[in-house]
Amino acid sequence: MTGFKILVLVLSLLANCCSLFANLDTSKYTLKALKIEAKITIDGKDDELVWQQNKNIADNFYQNFPYDTSFAQSKTSVKICYDNNNLYVFARCFDTIKKPYIIQSLKRDWSYPRSDAFVVSIEPFNDYNNGFSFGANPFGAQREGLIEIGGNGGVTTAWDNKWFCETNQTDSCWTAEFQIPLKSIRFNENVPYWRINFARNNLKINENSTWYPIPRQLNIAVLSHMGKLFFDNMPKKQGLNAAFIPYVAHSLSKDYVKNNAVNHIPNIGFDAKLVLTSSLNLDITTNPDFSQVDVDVQQINLSRFSLFFPERRQFFIENSDLFASFGFRQIRPFFSRNIGLVNGNIVPIIGGVRLSGKLNKNWRVGAMSVATANNSKYNIGNQNYAVAAVQRNVFKSSNIAAIIVNKFSASHHSIAQKNNTLIGLDYNLISKSNIWRGKLFYHQTLDNFLFKKRKAAHASWLMYNTQKWFAMWNHEYVSKDFNAEVGFTPRLFVFDGKNKITYRQSYWRIEPEIKRKFYPKSSLINRAELGIYNSTYADSSYQINDMINQFYSNIFFQNSATLTFSYSLYNTLLYFPIDISGKDSTLAAGRYHYQDFSIYFTSNNRRKFSFEAGARAGSFYIGNKFTVNGALSYRFQPHGIVSLDIRRDEIQMPTPYKTTVLNLIGPKIEWAFSKTFFTTIFVQYNTQSENMNINARLQYRFAPMSDLFIVFSDNYTPNQTLLFGNPNFPYLNIRNRALTIKLSYWLNS
Repeated sequence: MTGFKILVLVLSLLANCCSLFANLDTSKYTLKALKIEAKITIDGKDDELVWQQNKNIADNFYQNFPYDTSFAQSKTSVKICYDNNNLYVFARCFDTIKKPYIIQSLKRDWSYPRSDAFVVSIEPFNDYNNGFSFGANPFGAQREGLIEIGGNGGVTTAWDNKWFCETNQTDSCWTAEFQIPLKSIRFNENVPYWRINFARNNLKINENSTWYPIPRQLNIAVLSHMGKLFFDNMPKKQGLNAAFIPYVAHSLSKDYVKNNAVNHIPNIGFDAKLVLTSSLNLDITTNPDFSQVDVDVQQINLSRFSLFFPERRQFFIENSDLFASFGFRQIRPFFSRNIGLVNGNIVPIIGGVRLSGKLNKNWRVGAMSVATANNSKYNIGNQNYAVAAVQRNVFKSSNIAAIIVNKFSASHHSIAQKNNTLIGLDYNLISKSNIWRGKLFYHQTLDNFLFKKRKAAHASWLMYNTQKWFAMWNHEYVSKDFNAEVGFTPRLFVFDGKNKITYRQSYWRIEPEIKRKFYPKSSLINRAELGIYNSTYADSSYQINDMINQFYSNIFFQNSATLTFSYSLYNTLLYFPIDISGKDSTLAAGRYHYQDFSIYFTSNNRRKFSFEAGARAGSFYIGNKFTVNGALSYRFQPHGIVSLDIRRDEIQMPTPYKTTVLNLIGPKIEWAFSKTFFTTIFVQYNTQSENMNINARLQYRFAPMSDLFIVFSDNYTPNQTLLFGNPNFPYLNIRNRALTIKLSYWLNS
């Protein structure tokens, strides 16, 4: 086939894939917000005259799931009005099925896919990149978040802000009434309209629908598919918008291993938020306290590299996409969890400041500086972490972004002061239809501002996603001298288990994938997928050190259950001996070929009782490995969820190795006594890390965005001492215990 014929074929395929929504009459998806003077009482009812007189209605929602070829069975209508200070939304979600609504709990920031819900997505910049999401379930529990990177990754619910919502249930529908202060969101005063969409999830009939149609292969939060919201007069910048959030805390802790003494640690600090313009924010934190943050979900690590744990601290999460979206998941130029943590030791944060937002429609900026205290115990001096990013929109929804990261370490005893700097440039591609997405980046590190070409990383990624086909290509290169001290680059480090030495190693990676999707006419199966995936790592001499070839299939059932199969072939080169399990199973250096088969099933999560279960079996280096894992969950509507996560790995090696068994067990209770009073109890037992942790948190939201926290934590070390004559009984030795009480209050200007 000639090159011209191939080009014609590719273009015709693209035309066919884009044709589904090509004939959409977008003029139907415009809505006008009614300007009002009268006061609205937020009670979930539309009995005010301003609602009765408002004839501008968004209705005729379109299905996104289970199909995207017809109007929704669930009728939904939405009205919007506004005054000088607030945006008001009223939604009527019709429902004639006499069954209980399905929700997770009354706790804030619930999961949209697992709850009956109504959500409004607002994009007030017309940049197709960033927006806001506000939602409610039928019981009035709220959910707010940021829409980042075009909405392809969903909604980041870690963002918190003050807004108001009430709901009401009748025999024929449930209604939701929102009051969103204009001070709570950033917007562009000079655009002719805002972009907006509404989504309704009706789990009673397992239907997801949106006002502006969204193809089912896309997330319902995508900003590429939105209607237009017009105003009589565009909202203007509000007066001074400042929030001051002080806190006081007191902790009691006891280390049973070191000195068995009780430590009293009082703490006081504050956060401040100042809106400089309608789209530019300044955030300040002084002596931040993160005692209320969720604990990490532990993992069993059978790889040779460090695992990634997401950031959970509030100050670093808000607007984090400005910094965290650079690079790839294994090549992160900026990873905020490195701030306040040095060689595994916690270092107090003195304070920080962050500027973030939009300068205009096309320019977005972010800058952050955080200082940490010195610690003579660990020979650590004062450190300052600074990061600055700028983003310029190009074409319709793509952007070019640049980042600078600098870590300044002050001299402390034998450690001389130094600067570690990273500069980077990323191009992020998002096509108007969201069928094409991609990234291209080049990053360079400098130590004490000395430039060396060898200290570089670059990569490219391109993804094509339609209803029938998914295809992806990725390449990565990281030089062994690439030194992103505030980043996350685990594949750079190769560990010599025999001599306990870690070396750096340059690497290349290619990662292609192709997948075909099928939509059978079936009352049982909604979609099936068949795919081929490859991930190949090679060193600087192009010698393969890690390769995975995987063949997989996924089945998505109409009732929300899923079933997946995979067959994987592995090719691994160990440069040095290493204990792969951490339990005295040191493998010799050399090349290993092995394979395994996996199966995983998730049940219908709309039921009160749901479960997941899976197994992976096959060879593992010179032995065999069998893994079982799963989760059980029971939902006590509307108050909470009781769940249990389990994983067990059994590794059988030939003589002289012993069989290694690793267990990870995690029971959890999440309970909402009301919309303002919550508790979480989480227990994790991990035999690989020889640790059992108990974390219990009580939260009382006594005023909007103002909380009282009581947090209790316990850590134990399993001791295989004979107990009651049973050598297998895991007797627990306590390591440390802590109790923290924290009170924070949100003060608005």
